[in-house]
Amino acid sequence: MRTRLLFPALLTAGLLISGCTGSSDGDGGGKDDTAALADRLATAKKTLDGAETITISLATKSLPDGITGLLSAKGKGNHSPAFTGKVTVITGGASLGADVIATGGTVYAKTGFLPEFTPIDPASLKAPDPALLLSADEGITQILVETEDLAEDGQTRDGKDVLTAIKGTLAGTIVQKIIPSADPDETFTATYRLDDDDALRDATLTGPFYPGGGNVTYTVTLATSDTPVTIEAP
Repeated sequence: MRTRLLFPALLTAGLLISGCTGSSDGDGGGKDDTAALADRLATAKKTLDGAETITISLATKSLPDGITGLLSAKGKGNHSPAFTGKVTVITGGASLGADVIATGGTVYAKTGFLPEFTPIDPASLKAPDPALLLSADEGITQILVETEDLAEDGQTRDGKDVLTAIKGTLAGTIVQKIIPSADPDETFTATYRLDDDDALRDATLTGPFYPGGGNVTYTVTLATSDTPVTIEAP
């Protein structure tokens, strides 16, 4: 009698366990989490691309010895694309700062050596055209939707705001659009911090930006404004 009752009980338990397991697989929790993070980054990109004016800062604390490259670019611009601000590069072991206007595909710089705005080739300094960083199609916001292996990386406080960190990886071919000398065959790490409205507060990118220079970390901060800015060639 006990044997006859035991088999149905085991069968029922097995079906319940199987049903629970199947439900867990079907939910795809990890995939859902990744999709939610991707949606947040896509929202951040949409906000930036829809702004009239963007204030941008792209900087690293230092560059390895012997490397020519971008130390910082800070200024404002629009999606025409155009930029006005200050750019500092390291070349020949010394830092060189310049007032920069970039528009219409030309970069103009004014330094102590160039007292008038003069067209320059930023690629010769392994630096980007700062205006192109603000392009909605090819600019820096592309990294937000090109990042893979997304995962939440905790929360931090910035003043009164609690920010959510999202980490992931970026192909070198994408990063190369930001810093031309970035190794296209390598993978870079990225961490983004978003506020509760999914506005990007800042991004940190780490990887081999310069041949023979090892890993370098750049921090990008972006802020938006609905007030248009007009930037013209000097």
